[in-house]
Amino acid sequence: MSDSLYSNEVAFELLNKKHDEARQGEALSMERPKEVVSNGKKFYIESYGCQMNFSDSEVVASILTGAGFDSTTDFNEADLILINTCAIRDNAEQRIRNRLQHLNNVKKKRKAAMVGVLGCMAERLKEKFLEEEKIVDIVCGPDGYRSLPLLVDEAVNGQKAINTLLSREETYAEINPVRLNSNGITAFISIMRGCDNMCAFCVVPFTRGRERSRNWQSIVNEAKDLYEKGYREVTLLGQNVNSYRYSEDEKLVGKKLVDAKYDDSVVNFAQLLELVAQVAPDLRVRYSTSHPKDMTDDVLYAMAKYPNICDYIHLPVQSGSSSVLDRMNRTYDRDWYMNRIAAIRKILPDAAISTDIIAGFCGETEEEHQETLSLMEEIKYEMAYMFFYSERPGTLAAKKFVDDVPEEVKKRRLQEIVDLQQASSLIRNQKDVGKTYEVLVEGVSHRSKEHLFGRTSQNKVVIFPKGNIELGQYVQVVITECTSGTLKGNVVSA
Repeated sequence: MSDSLYSNEVAFELLNKKHDEARQGEALSMERPKEVVSNGKKFYIESYGCQMNFSDSEVVASILTGAGFDSTTDFNEADLILINTCAIRDNAEQRIRNRLQHLNNVKKKRKAAMVGVLGCMAERLKEKFLEEEKIVDIVCGPDGYRSLPLLVDEAVNGQKAINTLLSREETYAEINPVRLNSNGITAFISIMRGCDNMCAFCVVPFTRGRERSRNWQSIVNEAKDLYEKGYREVTLLGQNVNSYRYSEDEKLVGKKLVDAKYDDSVVNFAQLLELVAQVAPDLRVRYSTSHPKDMTDDVLYAMAKYPNICDYIHLPVQSGSSSVLDRMNRTYDRDWYMNRIAAIRKILPDAAISTDIIAGFCGETEEEHQETLSLMEEIKYEMAYMFFYSERPGTLAAKKFVDDVPEEVKKRRLQEIVDLQQASSLIRNQKDVGKTYEVLVEGVSHRSKEHLFGRTSQNKVVIFPKGNIELGQYVQVVITECTSGTLKGNVVSA
């Protein structure tokens, strides 16, 4: 994935802080379908890494509850403990290995308990994982989740339970995800799987397979279902959402849609955005993540057309140097990227833009690093996910280039990027002071039970006094102060 879904030794902790909190009690609201008889077994699931992994865990929960498993929020009482893994950095993999060693104590106490590893790390290591981590009973890649009940049976019978086959068709389109640790207000909708981009630093094409788009009707239906259940924001999720393209053999006939008729056999991402926006005017629509080469003007005009499509774009740049971008195989250069930024500023003047930046990629010179800083200065992103390069086995960079930038240089360059971004974030937020924004209320502030938090259309977190406001409401908040990461204000109307 891009993306906003990755991290480094510094940023990884920040990016996953809320994930760490969310993992405890992920199975909270699961219910087994009434027509399914319980098999008497309980499962527990933890998710690490990117948003796609958390979305996949919701699919896994649906498959298991449909097969008769009950859920638990306590791994000590689980018969099946599943870890949905990330392989984007070595740091991420080491966290998983450390967690597995901790779970080994559970297996010692409850010998019947099984441990399964899911996701990208499972796909990358395959059978080797069963050999390396003796406590692992099941290994299942991102396209094999339908087979999990069968894999459990195989593991119980002492067989090697593994499915790491990648698929060209699997999208889990008809599976209704179980919303894990849900606030009942915001939800992810997976619109596609895999990735056809071969960015040199990225392992995703090898762990999640080729790109395939999900049927658009199933996406719209999922958005409708969420809205009817009280959700007020959906995020369309994929490795590269703006390359979404769904086609059918037969033409779509008799589909009457507000403001548009899709009677063609192909639906692209701009059209999909419109379709989801038409579900309800008070259902916010976000998406993540985009690739600059596919950020076309039709997507921007669709965003401008519908007020409920949020004014926020995550557009990973990775580097401000065209020569580094070429080595990264990003298929665009600095000028192309700046052209896309100019288009966003013109068509969506109120939009917030965030990005991903990698410091210290193979062969990066000091001059190339300075080009990244100058690009950041020119754009002044609202926010960024910042990493230093970590070589991953099997990637194009690992095969073609030497990881030759010393770690201390990577860390120094990363810190310069972080410092500059914090200054830019503060400048951007200071411009919001005195303005009034519509905020969707998402929860109670972690620092004070007397305050709530929500986000603006621009994806900025706003803290404000609780008063009589309910979660899930839209409120108008005047911004009174800010930090580089948060806006603070007072409700002026609800």
